Amino acid sequence: MDAKDRQIIRELQKEGRLSNQDLADRVNLSPSPCLRRLRNLEAEGVITGYTALVDQKAYGLPITVFIRVRLDRHGQDVVKGFEDQVARIDQILDCFLLAGGDDYLLRVIVESLESYEDFIRRRLHAIPGIASIDTSFAYGVVKQTRVFPVAG
Repeated sequence: MDAKDRQIIRELQKEGRLSNQDLADRVNLSPSPCLRRLRNLEAEGVITGYTALVDQKAYGLPITVFIRVRLDRHGQDVVKGFEDQVARIDQILDCFLLAGGDDYLLRVIVESLESYEDFIRRRLHAIPGIASIDTSFAYGVVKQTRVFPVAG
């Protein structure tokens, strides 16, 4: 991947619905080489898909929760069981594997404190092998972007 490929990616991260002509204009390429590069980035798995960014409050899920989870043991069965269960829970948007005191960081969105309590009691507590759960509620967003920094 070269600087031109990264430029194409940044432009698509900023505005994913660009036509090939508009994308080519923004990255100073003619349309054919631009499309060829784009198709190569898709085929190589660099670009993994396209999606719409949605305002979570307008959608009805205004509460963002960060949950740190520590497992009671780290055997393959416990880890795989936890990760498989997490992958099936819609409210969990992101699950990061951590180094340090906690094992995972989850980003969860819910509609209310009551729905968060229900999520904890019925979904998260139902997963075997959890030793501790520590919750932080986000009460504002300072910065949120999906555009990668310029590499190099």
